[in-house]
Amino acid sequence: MTKARSAFLAAAEERGFLHQITDRAGLDALLAAGPVTSYIGFDCTADSLHVGSLLQIMLLRLWQKTGNKPIVLMGGGTTKVGDPSGKDETRRMLSEAEIAANMAGIRRVFERFLTFGDGKTDAVMVDNAEWLDRLEYIPFLREYGRHFSVNRMLSMDSVKLRLEREQPLTFLEFNYMVLQAYDFLELARRYNCAVQMGGSDQWGNIVMGVELGRRAEERVLHGVTSQLVTTSSGAKMGKTAQGAVWLNADRLSAYDYWQYWRNTEDADVGRFLRLFTDLSMAEIKRVDALKDGEINRAKIVLATEATALAHGRKVADEAAETARRVFAEGGIGANLPVTETSKAELGSGQPAIHYFHRTGLAPSLSEARRLIRGGGARINDKVVADENAKLSLADLNADGVIKLSAGKKRHALVKPV
Repeated sequence: MTKARSAFLAAAEERGFLHQITDRAGLDALLAAGPVTSYIGFDCTADSLHVGSLLQIMLLRLWQKTGNKPIVLMGGGTTKVGDPSGKDETRRMLSEAEIAANMAGIRRVFERFLTFGDGKTDAVMVDNAEWLDRLEYIPFLREYGRHFSVNRMLSMDSVKLRLEREQPLTFLEFNYMVLQAYDFLELARRYNCAVQMGGSDQWGNIVMGVELGRRAEERVLHGVTSQLVTTSSGAKMGKTAQGAVWLNADRLSAYDYWQYWRNTEDADVGRFLRLFTDLSMAEIKRVDALKDGEINRAKIVLATEATALAHGRKVADEAAETARRVFAEGGIGANLPVTETSKAELGSGQPAIHYFHRTGLAPSLSEARRLIRGGGARINDKVVADENAKLSLADLNADGVIKLSAGKKRHALVKPV
């Protein structure tokens, strides 16, 4: 492979972002000639994105840092259809109000990662409902339907896998790839957007958009994908036994976010430093060289740098200091996640399993019981031996809280109000 001339491709390839490119040489030449506009779409299926979407956000961040203009496309229109990619069943239909609320929550994520404004390389946020909601069915089919082959659409993984498994695929979902392709054409018209990026599961949809631009208007468009990220053990990014790793602080505390990265598998530290932090390659190589007993230092760097991007440097440093106090000194840590309860409720002597569940240390009551049976549950750093144990006001420590722990690394506070 020839060395990239453009700053984006050189950095993206060095850091391990890229998987597929429709025309690498053509894209490299385009980027080398000046600022280029690219977009990634995000459907509004929840009120926050999670870590599974972080690679795409970092890709947009790198795009902007290397002198190009990013578009964040909110799927206010496509969310009403539902992307079948990677799904075994139809997504739940959301109301207009739910989609609007989810979009408002997702918007906040990007303010940490991108610079928005009216400048040549400033990011813009666009909602595809602006044009999709206004499409007229028959005129749209006559103008654009002729550019899509049903044979080709049936060969797409998002469709083929459903059919092979004899799982239902609605005609509504079947239209998703057509609408995504049209999004690309519409952004090319409105913003001179020449590149669509996304995860490798979007490759077929992206290529259809590139081809629609060529067939409908003889536009030269480009597609770029990144590999879907899994851990060395094969686990999917963004999910843990406790649930999704959300990017919004109101869905997951900054401390728990920091802990997620701190618990990275040893073999993934260097790769995640390249993908999920802004550290220079020289610094990453230095940190990645830490092995064996020093690997935890590298994990702390990863956790702090990743958290600084999502929540701010001050909050990240506070999370790191809280962890140091909790682990090194056996203290409480001011920034541990807090679950409030009434004094009356705590005074009545509630089962401890309820609080392990409510604080998020256990995803269910049955898991809380298993945690206690396995010896992993602690109240104020003392092992809980009885799964029927109760919390009461007598368990409050000198700070007026109760510290709950699941294993050695996950902690939460219960505070009466």
